[in-house]
Amino acid sequence: MSGFIAALLWVSLLVFVGFTGAKIRQYWKTPAPLKIPTTPAPVTQTGVVFRMAREVVLFESLFKSNKWIWVFGWMFHLGLLLAFFRHLRYVVSPENFMWPVISNVIVQSFGQYAGFAMVIGLLGLLARRFLVERIRYISSPSDYLMLVMLIVIGVSGLMMSFVTHIDVVQLKMFVMGLFGFDFQSLPESIALIVHLLLVVVLMLIFPFSKLLHAPGVFFSPTRNQVDNPREKRHLAPWAAEKYNDHVDK
Repeated sequence: MSGFIAALLWVSLLVFVGFTGAKIRQYWKTPAPLKIPTTPAPVTQTGVVFRMAREVVLFESLFKSNKWIWVFGWMFHLGLLLAFFRHLRYVVSPENFMWPVISNVIVQSFGQYAGFAMVIGLLGLLARRFLVERIRYISSPSDYLMLVMLIVIGVSGLMMSFVTHIDVVQLKMFVMGLFGFDFQSLPESIALIVHLLLVVVLMLIFPFSKLLHAPGVFFSPTRNQVDNPREKRHLAPWAAEKYNDHVDK
């Protein structure tokens, strides 16, 4: 079972990195033929950077549109970020320069309870799918399944922290062994097996699902464009070539 899960983790990681990278490249190459920033929009590139930072960190547009959905969404994403830092202890050497600071300030103080924020936020987002009629109307089965899968990942992680404790040292040996193809045995835990298998599924479906909004937000023309259509004519690269050929003629 340990070798099987190790192989699945490697395959899912390759799929995740390869196809997500390909999708990001596609976003990067796709031209924006029109100036369509959502107004009021910044009129300088520096303003765009600050706007994107507020959108990514604070979910500014969601806060303005719906406060209670913002609360659940921000809880989930903040909990996910803290859980990510907590999981670094399985892949980062204790001698790393910044790790003691991250471990003491973030992981030990808040990381252990990040799973609760994740699960509560996800339950709120799942309830929204059921209770809000207009959201229920546009929701597909995959929307529900991804939320349920993320909830089970969070719950299984909480079980390992507060119910059925596992051998953390053995788990770290297993994870570190993945990098050198030196597969070690996993701790015996049903919650851990469920947790890892669902993480594998998550990585496999990520590049082909709505979860791509994570990198996609940086390529949204409604957010990343400067509002200067009068000061500077906007031409997509393919349109600029045709325009220049027409001017030359």
